Amino acid sequence: MPVILYRDAHLVAIDKPAGLLVHRTAIAAGVEDFALQRVRDRLGQRVYPVHRLDRPVSGVLLLALSKDVARRLSWLFEAGAVAKAYLGVVRGWPEAAGAIDYPLSDGPGQPARPALTRFHVLARAELPVAVGRYPSSRYALIAAWPESGRYHQIRRHFHHVHHPLIGDTTHGEGRHNRFFRDVLGASRLLLHAASLRVTHPLSGADLRIQAPLDGTWNALLERLGWGDALEGDPLGETSRR
Repeated sequence: MPVILYRDAHLVAIDKPAGLLVHRTAIAAGVEDFALQRVRDRLGQRVYPVHRLDRPVSGVLLLALSKDVARRLSWLFEAGAVAKAYLGVVRGWPEAAGAIDYPLSDGPGQPARPALTRFHVLARAELPVAVGRYPSSRYALIAAWPESGRYHQIRRHFHHVHHPLIGDTTHGEGRHNRFFRDVLGASRLLLHAASLRVTHPLSGADLRIQAPLDGTWNALLERLGWGDALEGDPLGETSRR
């Protein structure tokens, strides 16, 4: 059962593990293990999704405990009133901070719509290993704040600026993915939904829910010399929305 990060009479937030689907989809035929099912079995009541996390992404997943609350929360997400902060590892060294403003569609045949992701580099590393054509390989730990919620938005945006997420088998680069898997012990997408801030749809309380990093992440941060990168509150922009 995923760890419960927050719960009251109206909503629940869990720390979704990487690799776990949120709910049943047409492209996952035959898969019977879902986050919604696990939470429903744990709480003994029905739960309702209000946003999505890609299957390989870990971190904060917010669920409603009634249809009415689900509608209210869905409206907040659609209105851009929910602040989300992610941690990721990308290939190369992006600029220290910036915004990727590039329209994205939500599926084949659908029109591209405005999409904006703000980011900040938290740490950099250069390893004396020729993973590609260069004698050394550069990587960066980034914090990202998506202003919109397009399909695979962060992954597609960093691919667009030629700094793909490590472990991304759809939009990333296989050589660097294999290096992290075989040498650095990180065999999954390195994208974590670390923090979510929302106004409670009934009480009006300001909720900031955070999901801690797991063992794979912590080991990688130490190995790359990034153990101090998250000291303080590097995701604090979440609280200023």
